[in-house]
Amino acid sequence: MSPSSRPKNDTFLRALLREPVDYTPVWLMRQAGRYLPEYNETRRRAGSFLQLCKNPQLACEVTLQPLSRFELDAAILFSDILTVPDAMGLGLYFAEGEGPRFERPLREEWAIRDLSAPDPNVHLRYVMDAVAEIRRALGNSVPLIGFSGSPWTLASYMVEGGSGSATDYRTIKTMLYDRPDLLHRILEVTATSVTDYLNAQIESGAQAVMIFDSWGGVLSHAAYREFSLGYMQRIVAGLRREHEGERVPCIVFTKGGGQWLEAIADIGCDAVGLDWTTDLGEARRRVGSRVALQGNLDPMALFASPEKVAVEARRVLDSFGTDGEDRNSGGHVFNLGHGISQFTPPENVKVLVDTVHSHSRRGFARV
Repeated sequence: MSPSSRPKNDTFLRALLREPVDYTPVWLMRQAGRYLPEYNETRRRAGSFLQLCKNPQLACEVTLQPLSRFELDAAILFSDILTVPDAMGLGLYFAEGEGPRFERPLREEWAIRDLSAPDPNVHLRYVMDAVAEIRRALGNSVPLIGFSGSPWTLASYMVEGGSGSATDYRTIKTMLYDRPDLLHRILEVTATSVTDYLNAQIESGAQAVMIFDSWGGVLSHAAYREFSLGYMQRIVAGLRREHEGERVPCIVFTKGGGQWLEAIADIGCDAVGLDWTTDLGEARRRVGSRVALQGNLDPMALFASPEKVAVEARRVLDSFGTDGEDRNSGGHVFNLGHGISQFTPPENVKVLVDTVHSHSRRGFARV
């Protein structure tokens, strides 16, 4: 890495690339969010969640808030995965108590045939402006992560018309089995959109990118490979992997995807995210040196006492293990197995971050 563009703390990037590190880096999915009082105040000033996402200055403000509280090793762009389908003209809005909704879900064949990929530098300019502003504000202190939803996950929202977690996926799974041609059309356009979107984030300053396949785990074995994994592989193949003279690592995370770990590792990504249902040590044995691993504390563990939070953090670190190898070679980024809950006590997050750093430093020193 060149001195001009390397973050002062590049431990996160080194771990993703399986390079030597002094400790295990940590960041948290949804680390800028409702569990922080300062975030809620900024969101109140913005007027709504969507207005917060579309205001680059306020998006920068909330991105930096958790880094002011905790010694995190990376910042992640504050945005939402549904900005892409919103830019496709589906009319995103957030209903109180119901989560995200679309005014025009994809149900009609003509609408699916007319679907087109937006220009991220035009229709999602506010995201690129936020990325650039966050990079400036970080002053190269820690890396900035850009992200997008996976085509399958985005399509689940686009077809169902709202939050996939609140449905049985009946509408999109009916399309999957009855009219796979229509679903493939949605996924093809969405894969192009996500590739363009992530590349635009990289051009704007994102130093790593992550694909969130939040709903991939609801698919059958065969359907996962055809309707989720295959499209993520297309995206990874189309990503810019270097910018500003630096490697730009890519993380792929399928919630509930532990059974497909080897297949995910083979699509060309640098790291695979794991939820809490997969043992890290077993996962490491399964993938060997092909990819780094990210994860995987159960977010609910953060509701335990501070002492138990520390115990669980150490357990995750120890589960990654050494297997007789030099653990300082990196390959593990500590994270939760999914996004942090809005009800999480912030003081427990500090215990978690501090424990990850202190325990992993001691572990590396013993090797």
